[in-house]
Amino acid sequence: MNYFELFELPVSLAVDQNKLAAQYLALQRKYDPAAWVNAGADEQANALEKLRLVNNGFEVLKNPDSTINYVLKMKGLLAENENYELPADFLIEVKEINDGLRDGDVLNIEEAETKVFQLQKSLDHTVQHIIEAYSEDTVTEGQLLQVKDYFFRKKYLQGILESLGGKRNIAG
Repeated sequence: MNYFELFELPVSLAVDQNKLAAQYLALQRKYDPAAWVNAGADEQANALEKLRLVNNGFEVLKNPDSTINYVLKMKGLLAENENYELPADFLIEVKEINDGLRDGDVLNIEEAETKVFQLQKSLDHTVQHIIEAYSEDTVTEGQLLQVKDYFFRKKYLQGILESLGGKRNIAG
């Protein structure tokens, strides 16, 4: 059983957070250990396992990036600890930001962050329609591979933003 089945939600790249929260609360009540105190040991163990799945599933599905990761893995398009090769044009664009920052007089940290945010916004725009309109019946593998590329680019940009934050703290 996958997390979508557990929460009785359609497979989606953009989970309805209100429905997820409502299902989470209902499942928490259903598998609450207090509700199973008079049950046998096997039933109690089963309820605890379901509760663990509910908690893990909620953590995955409430986070958009984790949800994308999960769906791509479900579809067999993303391997655990995959070493994804980012496109050269993207890496060149990011290198220009890093070079400008390193040269100090070309970019300061705030300007570099702004450029990274602009890249991220442009990136979001390229797959937003796929993510929002995802349906297992209509989305192609090619579109999911676009989402995979988006996922890894976004992850890379988030790493840069984190490192810029660290530089700001050091410089600040």
